[in-house]
Amino acid sequence: MYQFDIAAADKASLYRDLEQALDALTTGEPDPIANMANAAALLWEYLPDLNWAGFYRNVAGELVLGPFQGKAACIRIPFGKGVCGAAAATRETQRVEDVHAFPGHIACDAASASELVVPILHDGRLIGVLDLDSPIVSRFDAEDQAGCERLMALLGPRVTTR
Repeated sequence: MYQFDIAAADKASLYRDLEQALDALTTGEPDPIANMANAAALLWEYLPDLNWAGFYRNVAGELVLGPFQGKAACIRIPFGKGVCGAAAATRETQRVEDVHAFPGHIACDAASASELVVPILHDGRLIGVLDLDSPIVSRFDAEDQAGCERLMALLGPRVTTR
Protein backbone atom coordinates (compact mmCIF):
# COMPACT_ATOMS: atom_id res chain seq x y z
CA MET A 1 0.00 0.00 0.00
CA TYR A 2 1.28 3.42 -0.94
CA GLN A 3 0.79 6.53 1.16
CA PHE A 4 1.52 9.96 -0.27
CA ASP A 5 1.69 13.37 1.33
CA ILE A 6 -0.18 15.41 -1.26
CA ALA A 7 -0.53 19.12 -0.51
CA ALA A 8 -3.79 20.54 -1.77
CA ALA A 9 -3.20 24.08 -0.48
CA ASP A 10 -2.98 25.37 -4.04
CA LYS A 11 -3.11 23.76 -7.48
CA ALA A 12 0.58 24.30 -8.21
CA SER A 13 1.52 22.32 -5.09
CA LEU A 14 -1.16 19.72 -5.76
CA TYR A 15 0.05 18.94 -9.28
CA ARG A 16 3.72 19.04 -8.26
CA ASP A 17 3.01 16.48 -5.54
CA LEU A 18 0.86 14.38 -7.88
CA GLU A 19 3.69 14.33 -10.42
CA GLN A 20 6.16 13.12 -7.78
CA ALA A 21 3.70 10.46 -6.59
CA LEU A 22 2.95 9.28 -10.13
CA ASP A 23 6.66 9.06 -10.84
CA ALA A 24 7.19 6.97 -7.70
CA LEU A 25 4.28 4.67 -8.56
CA THR A 26 5.31 4.00 -12.16
CA THR A 27 9.12 4.10 -12.18
CA GLY A 28 10.44 0.71 -13.20
CA GLU A 29 7.02 -0.88 -13.75
CA PRO A 30 6.79 -2.13 -17.34
CA ASP A 31 3.10 -3.07 -17.36
CA PRO A 32 0.99 -0.32 -18.96
CA ILE A 33 -2.31 -1.48 -17.43
CA ALA A 34 -0.85 -1.53 -13.92
CA ASN A 35 0.52 1.97 -14.43
CA MET A 36 -2.81 3.28 -15.74
CA ALA A 37 -4.64 1.64 -12.83
CA ASN A 38 -2.40 3.29 -10.24
CA ALA A 39 -2.60 6.64 -12.05
CA ALA A 40 -6.43 6.49 -12.11
CA ALA A 41 -6.52 5.63 -8.39
CA LEU A 42 -4.11 8.45 -7.55
CA LEU A 43 -6.10 11.06 -9.46
CA TRP A 44 -9.41 9.78 -8.06
CA GLU A 45 -8.11 10.02 -4.52
CA TYR A 46 -6.50 13.45 -4.69
CA LEU A 47 -8.35 15.54 -7.29
CA PRO A 48 -11.50 16.99 -5.73
CA ASP A 49 -14.97 17.03 -7.27
CA LEU A 50 -14.60 14.14 -9.73
CA ASN A 51 -17.21 11.54 -10.54
CA TRP A 52 -14.98 9.60 -12.98
CA ALA A 53 -11.23 9.32 -13.55
CA GLY A 54 -9.67 6.92 -15.96
CA PHE A 55 -8.26 5.98 -19.30
CA TYR A 56 -9.31 4.99 -22.76
CA ARG A 57 -6.65 3.11 -24.75
CA ASN A 58 -6.02 3.41 -28.48
CA VAL A 59 -6.69 -0.10 -29.77
CA ALA A 60 -6.53 -0.34 -33.56
CA GLY A 61 -7.77 3.21 -34.08
CA GLU A 62 -10.61 3.07 -31.57
CA LEU A 63 -10.74 4.12 -27.91
CA VAL A 64 -11.30 1.15 -25.61
CA LEU A 65 -12.01 1.46 -21.90
CA GLY A 66 -8.97 1.09 -19.67
CA PRO A 67 -8.44 1.29 -15.92
CA PHE A 68 -10.71 3.78 -14.14
CA GLN A 69 -12.40 4.82 -10.91
CA GLY A 70 -16.12 5.63 -10.89
CA LYS A 71 -19.31 4.21 -12.37
CA ALA A 72 -19.25 1.64 -15.15
CA ALA A 73 -18.46 3.41 -18.41
CA CYS A 74 -18.83 3.27 -22.18
CA ILE A 75 -16.52 0.55 -23.50
CA ARG A 76 -15.72 1.75 -27.03
CA ILE A 77 -15.56 5.27 -28.43
CA PRO A 78 -14.76 5.99 -32.09
CA PHE A 79 -12.21 8.70 -32.84
CA GLY A 80 -14.04 11.96 -33.41
CA LYS A 81 -17.07 11.05 -31.26
CA GLY A 82 -17.70 12.80 -27.95
CA VAL A 83 -15.07 14.61 -25.91
CA CYS A 84 -12.72 11.62 -25.69
CA GLY A 85 -13.00 10.92 -29.40
CA ALA A 86 -12.34 14.59 -30.18
CA ALA A 87 -9.16 14.51 -28.08
CA ALA A 88 -8.04 11.32 -29.83
CA ALA A 89 -8.77 12.65 -33.32
CA THR A 90 -7.10 16.03 -32.79
CA ARG A 91 -4.43 14.90 -30.31
CA GLU A 92 -5.30 18.05 -28.38
CA THR A 93 -6.59 18.41 -24.84
CA GLN A 94 -10.31 19.02 -24.61
CA ARG A 95 -11.45 21.13 -21.63
CA VAL A 96 -15.23 21.34 -21.67
CA GLU A 97 -16.97 23.62 -19.18
CA ASP A 98 -20.45 22.24 -19.89
CA VAL A 99 -20.62 18.82 -21.54
CA HIS A 100 -24.31 19.30 -22.33
CA ALA A 101 -23.31 22.08 -24.74
CA PHE A 102 -20.64 19.91 -26.45
CA PRO A 103 -21.90 18.63 -29.84
CA GLY A 104 -22.04 14.83 -29.80
CA HIS A 105 -21.24 14.45 -26.11
CA ILE A 106 -21.46 10.80 -25.03
CA ALA A 107 -23.22 10.65 -21.67
CA CYS A 108 -21.87 7.59 -19.88
CA ASP A 109 -22.88 9.19 -16.55
CA ALA A 110 -25.76 11.68 -16.61
CA ALA A 111 -24.27 13.37 -13.51
CA SER A 112 -21.23 14.60 -15.46
CA ALA A 113 -21.31 18.33 -16.13
CA SER A 114 -17.72 19.14 -17.16
CA GLU A 115 -14.85 17.14 -18.60
CA LEU A 116 -11.11 17.27 -19.16
CA VAL A 117 -9.58 14.85 -21.67
CA VAL A 118 -5.82 14.76 -22.22
CA PRO A 119 -4.22 12.73 -25.03
CA ILE A 120 -1.37 10.45 -24.05
CA LEU A 121 1.36 10.52 -26.69
CA HIS A 122 4.69 8.73 -26.96
CA ASP A 123 7.10 8.86 -29.90
CA GLY A 124 4.40 10.51 -32.00
CA ARG A 125 1.88 7.74 -31.32
CA LEU A 126 -1.45 8.18 -29.57
CA ILE A 127 -1.44 5.69 -26.69
CA GLY A 128 -4.82 6.74 -25.31
CA VAL A 129 -6.49 9.50 -23.33
CA LEU A 130 -6.94 10.48 -19.72
CA ASP A 131 -10.61 11.27 -19.05
CA LEU A 132 -11.72 13.24 -15.99
CA ASP A 133 -15.40 14.00 -15.38
CA SER A 134 -16.98 16.23 -12.75
CA PRO A 135 -20.57 16.86 -11.68
CA ILE A 136 -19.68 20.58 -11.41
CA VAL A 137 -19.92 22.89 -14.42
CA SER A 138 -16.56 24.58 -15.18
CA ARG A 139 -14.72 22.33 -12.68
CA PHE A 140 -11.51 22.28 -14.74
CA ASP A 141 -9.38 25.35 -15.43
CA ALA A 142 -6.10 26.09 -17.20
CA GLU A 143 -4.08 24.96 -14.16
CA ASP A 144 -5.84 21.59 -14.16
CA GLN A 145 -5.21 21.26 -17.87
CA ALA A 146 -1.50 22.12 -17.59
CA GLY A 147 -1.06 19.87 -14.56
CA CYS A 148 -2.75 16.89 -16.21
CA GLU A 149 -0.80 17.44 -19.43
CA ARG A 150 2.44 17.24 -17.42
CA LEU A 151 1.22 14.09 -15.70
CA MET A 152 0.40 12.44 -19.04
CA ALA A 153 3.78 13.48 -20.49
CA LEU A 154 5.37 11.59 -17.59
CA LEU A 155 3.04 8.62 -17.96
CA GLY A 156 3.19 8.29 -21.77
CA PRO A 157 6.42 6.27 -22.00
CA ARG A 158 5.27 4.12 -19.07
CA VAL A 159 1.99 3.00 -20.64
CA THR A 160 3.16 2.17 -24.12
CA THR A 161 3.27 -1.46 -25.24
CA ARG A 162 6.55 -2.57 -26.62
